Amino acid sequence: MPISRRPAEFAPAVVYDAGALIAAERGDRGFLVTHDELLRVLSPLVPDVVLAQVWRGTSRQAKLSRVLVGCRVVDTGEQTARAAGVACGKAGTSDVVDAIVVVCAVAVEAIVFTSDPDDLQRVAAGLGVPLRLHNV
Repeated sequence: MPISRRPAEFAPAVVYDAGALIAAERGDRGFLVTHDELLRVLSPLVPDVVLAQVWRGTSRQAKLSRVLVGCRVVDTGEQTARAAGVACGKAGTSDVVDAIVVVCAVAVEAIVFTSDPDDLQRVAAGLGVPLRLHNV
């Protein structure tokens, strides 16, 4: 599935993976402008494990903190963990964070903002489900 070059205006939901949060932390202007545009119509979702992967709690993450204010951090829980384990098995990967991002996105038909489209697409292909991606 091709990577979107700009977010769909009518996306039912957006999920940020670690690459999106890192773009926020770096102060990537393109990402920050797109994030502000998204906030007009929705609150991007951030799976809790993605936040854990990126968060270090230092003052150097002030830009990331500002972005997170507009997001909804999703507690993934046991059901998502089990589904991610199945996804890892089917895709032949051990990256549970990627699998959780895919499971969360598929559940709400979201576009995933990512810097790692190939790995996410492999997980989705293993599950036999479509996945919409926006490269950051």
